[in-house]
Amino acid sequence: MSDSSPSRPAVRALAIDLAARARETDQRRLLVLSGDRDAGWDAAFSAVEGVGADDDAVTFVSTREGVRFDRVSPARADSLLGTTRSVVVCDAHEGFSPNLLGRLSGVVDGGGLLVLLTPPLDAWPTVRTGFDESLAVPPFPVGAVTGRFRRRLVSLIRTHPGVATVDVDGGVVRRDGATDDSPFAGGRTAPSTPDDAAFPRAAYEACRTRDQSRALAALERLREGERERREAVVVEADRGRGKSSAAGLAAACLAREGSDVLVTAPRYRNAREGFVRALELLEGLGAEVSHDEEAHVVTVGEGGRIRFCRPTAVAETGPPDVLLVDEAAALPVHLLTTFLDADRVAFFTTVHGYEGAGRGFTVRFRDRLDERGHTVTDVRLDDPIRYARGDPVESFTFRALLLDARPPVDQVVADATPETVAYETYTPEDLLAAEHRLREVFGLLVLAHYRTEPNDLARLLDAPNLTVRALTHGGHVVAVALLAREGGLDADRRRRMYEGARVRGNMLPDVLTSQVRDEDAAIPVGYRVMRIATHHAVRSRGLGSRLLDEVQRELSTTDPLAARLDSHGDAVGGGRNDPPVDWLGVGYGATPSLVEFWRANGFSSLYLSTSRNETSGEHSVVMLDPLSSRGRALWDRHTEWFLARAEGVLSDPLREVDADVVRASLRAAGRAFSCSLTDREWRVVVDASFGPGLYSANPRPFRLLALRALTTADGPLAPDDERLLVRKVLQAQPWDTVADELGFVSTGQCMKTLGRAYQSLVEWDGTDAAAAHRRRYE
Repeated sequence: MSDSSPSRPAVRALAIDLAARARETDQRRLLVLSGDRDAGWDAAFSAVEGVGADDDAVTFVSTREGVRFDRVSPARADSLLGTTRSVVVCDAHEGFSPNLLGRLSGVVDGGGLLVLLTPPLDAWPTVRTGFDESLAVPPFPVGAVTGRFRRRLVSLIRTHPGVATVDVDGGVVRRDGATDDSPFAGGRTAPSTPDDAAFPRAAYEACRTRDQSRALAALERLREGERERREAVVVEADRGRGKSSAAGLAAACLAREGSDVLVTAPRYRNAREGFVRALELLEGLGAEVSHDEEAHVVTVGEGGRIRFCRPTAVAETGPPDVLLVDEAAALPVHLLTTFLDADRVAFFTTVHGYEGAGRGFTVRFRDRLDERGHTVTDVRLDDPIRYARGDPVESFTFRALLLDARPPVDQVVADATPETVAYETYTPEDLLAAEHRLREVFGLLVLAHYRTEPNDLARLLDAPNLTVRALTHGGHVVAVALLAREGGLDADRRRRMYEGARVRGNMLPDVLTSQVRDEDAAIPVGYRVMRIATHHAVRSRGLGSRLLDEVQRELSTTDPLAARLDSHGDAVGGGRNDPPVDWLGVGYGATPSLVEFWRANGFSSLYLSTSRNETSGEHSVVMLDPLSSRGRALWDRHTEWFLARAEGVLSDPLREVDADVVRASLRAAGRAFSCSLTDREWRVVVDASFGPGLYSANPRPFRLLALRALTTADGPLAPDDERLLVRKVLQAQPWDTVADELGFVSTGQCMKTLGRAYQSLVEWDGTDAAAAHRRRYE
């Protein structure tokens, strides 16, 4: 675009007007420059010049280089979290994603502009991008990816208050970004210092809103008191309300008093702002401080410190005086529950955000918190830190990314039962056509997983391999399953997977190929249950099982996504008489209750990962329900291999896995372990159980019998005896460790209990030769 182009002065004037209105209301505005990329860049420079912001307060987010302003690539945009800018220019022509929009929307300060450079709005939904390529899960090509997310985004751009649009190709201002709101009355709420504050006045003066100072006052309850007490503080807020800063200010005050404060979060960057605020306050108070940036440890005076560690490592560190958990909603409930061992703990959680869902935190974890004996103090932060309430950029982002999506209210679904619900099939077009339905479905999916991000909304609407099934009651969604089509891959891709190449979106075939070394695992076609959720008001009524029954019944007769694939390429293995779908599967972080749920619904264990998820600390389990003869063949061989390798992996890479996870996974194998002990091996077992023999002389037959007992439905042993078999016999833990973990008064008692357990196994499964040898000890 030349300097003489009519759009340059028009954009400049529009930017000046938008910035003036933004400063007047202490809010932000969104300016969308659509059209040719080069023309958009020229227009963006005109907008920046018109605003008159300092160069160091402007950031361009783009793959293009050579900008005189600060430039960050889209892949590195998370480095901007916790910082503020007067103007952020996002080049959406390349590297754009919903996650990127979510991250950048919080970076712009009150009175600032978020500038979005896009292709022509009419054409943008059809433009293929790198993000589209990431949604093209084999065997679907990128041509099968749709642009529904961007179509919805464009519709919001054209209608949402506070969004200005310019057609840079034609030099036409389409919308001036006007809002119906009057200027924000009264500005931001001022912080205040309680009359009886125990923390220094400087800490309260460092707060930026009254809400933040209230949160800091509540966090005073974590101070070391004169009497024993268990305290928990829960701080909930939308993004950008200053909860992490409040955590940092409290940590500084507590450490200054000599407390050891441990901070944990999914990643250090989530807690980084808190550390920055803590250091600022401590230095302002004149405290003696040393900071190890690499180890993320701040030492204060003689005994106080603030330190960070990963959530899964909290139990391995020395017990802190105070535990602060940031972005708690982004962590699984079982891990949050372990943090309740701390006497003084605070949870900081985002209610609406791409790091997790606060509603899920409340629904799934709060009851456990209330049961653990802590005195719980709740604080909610509503006032934004960086801009005034009613900010149009925030409301636009919330609507565009469904950050505030939630299930239907409890009252309208309270009477739902398996008999009153209807089974529904939702295509992406169905969801796009009914905003309330999309919000209910996505709201439930958010609750189904501790990590949901804006990119997941685009996957739901655009990915060709995904489909949604739901149960409704009175027209409202009460249960939902997100299904992913996997497998059906050609020989060349299977070969490359076997040789180490990764393949997008085919989790079960990938695991069975790369980890279990089955090059044919990706031939059968299956559907993986990516997410399944039931409304919290109607849980434990059998609705999840009803939904799975309906899905199993449907997939036994039809492949719902075959038409999408056929229109872009042939599926592998078509034209057979078998059911069109070979299996229904699932992979998830294993907990005993979840494994039992899937086992009760007909799924069997095929694989238990040998490494833990770094965030959740869980080992993943893969389970499968065969639907065809080809699916049955896959199930048969992997069940056999799963049981065959159990002895080896449990005594080495899985020797620290929770005993109840092992028990549940083995019981869910769907087949009893087959073992044929020799007469001599039976004598070894009998001698150690009934006579003077030693288990340690030959542990192998004991392991084989343990596997048989633990994989048999309604096995012969009590749960405590099964845990003993897992920890001592299968996982080969030392006697004193097992005795301590399982509550035995001595290792001798532990040994005797193991002997009695094997007496039961001899009587349950012993051969005639074993029975004859046993009689010599009567």
